[in-house]
Amino acid sequence: MERCTCSSSSQITHIIILMCVFVVMSATLVHGQGTRVGFYATTCPRAESIVSSTVATHFRSNTAIAPALLRMHFHDCFVRGCDASVLIDGSNTEKTAPPNLGLRGYEVIDDAKTQLEAACPGIVSCADILALAARESVVLTGGRSWLVPTGRRDGRVSLASETTDLPGFRESIDSQKQKFSAKGLNTQDLVVLVGGHTIGTTACQFFSYRLYNFNGTASSDPSINASFLPQLQALCPQNGDGTKRVAFDTGSENRFDASFFANLRNGRGILESDQKLWTDASTRAVVQRFLGITGLAAFNVEFGRSMVKMSNTGVKTGTDGEIRKICSAINS
Repeated sequence: MERCTCSSSSQITHIIILMCVFVVMSATLVHGQGTRVGFYATTCPRAESIVSSTVATHFRSNTAIAPALLRMHFHDCFVRGCDASVLIDGSNTEKTAPPNLGLRGYEVIDDAKTQLEAACPGIVSCADILALAARESVVLTGGRSWLVPTGRRDGRVSLASETTDLPGFRESIDSQKQKFSAKGLNTQDLVVLVGGHTIGTTACQFFSYRLYNFNGTASSDPSINASFLPQLQALCPQNGDGTKRVAFDTGSENRFDASFFANLRNGRGILESDQKLWTDASTRAVVQRFLGITGLAAFNVEFGRSMVKMSNTGVKTGTDGEIRKICSAINS
């Protein structure tokens, strides 16, 4: 927070003191990105419950919607901040970029938006719906809830060319750190947020290269546990179907828990970028915090904190941006 220096001299007037207080309060608002818990308490009291019930309804029909919505929020925040730009349709928008082609769950956001527009027209942003839906996805899979600051507004620009800000599945730890740091997120946030892979699946095409001719060695990635390798090769045969889905967190892909980190320790990480969290000493120290009896409790607490940090990345508030009527299109 910016520091305001106010002299204690009796000559300081009440007006100047009030000005100092105003400066401090303004700095706090800016550093908090202008969002707050309960933003819709008076303008749309049912906003959060509508999003919650909508996600729950879709989850009952398809549990895979939970990791999909969590991933979508992450992908939104890492490009232009958390402004729902990932939801916009059109040529050369973020949706059309390779890292986002596998995103799913748009219909859930659209469903929630339709209900919110009926209840509170023009009040609740698509960016806030996405942030709330991500929280509900964690809760529905057994994770701990957290308070979601709201008050975001929606962006009006979406460019496929800017998705290079997203970390890739072969990314080095140093590169991942740089991309997270650019969003105001530290090494612990990196490990914690990647821990979201405790739920969900990925496609063989994103890791099968580790199984057969890793880096031209005619062998597998040595960081893969030797006893785990045959299981992965059976799931993803060489020259097999690259679209086949495999769980990130073997044996616990539908439960938000800390077993993902135990799998990394045991050489059972699926993506190369995930397994590197254990092989790199700087991130291994954080992974170790989430192992053992106390690991799950610590992970749940830290995940909520890191999600709040990420969800305040580059947000638009006040008169910036807009409140879209339809999440897939900017207002005309």
